[in-house]
Amino acid sequence: MDENEISKVIVDAAIEVHRTLGGPGLLEGVYQEAEAWELLKRGMEVERENIIPIIYKGHQLGLPLRLDLLVNRKVIVECKATVNYNSIFEAQVLTYLRLTGLKLGIVINFGEKLVKNGIHRVVNGL
Repeated sequence: MDENEISKVIVDAAIEVHRTLGGPGLLEGVYQEAEAWELLKRGMEVERENIIPIIYKGHQLGLPLRLDLLVNRKVIVECKATVNYNSIFEAQVLTYLRLTGLKLGIVINFGEKLVKNGIHRVVNGL
């Protein structure tokens, strides 16, 4: 599967998670765990809280990057659960993409009344 095909599965899973859990109001970690489970159920490979070392000028920093979800080793998913969405979340995912060399990230804000309004694609040379 390529990144775009994977992203369709991720979006469908997010809609199912949001619908099943009753919409916004829960903690980010709850949505993250449910999204991971839903993706696994759909045959995706999912890594939660994946640790990526950050190298700065040849020096490995003490605090690594933690990805909420890494799907099929190709797509980063950043889960949010906020009423006030901020475009900085997309900039954050773009930084993650650059640091990992990946091409697609998706920010899912489960804090939206309609989760489809909280899904934002972030690309890095895709």
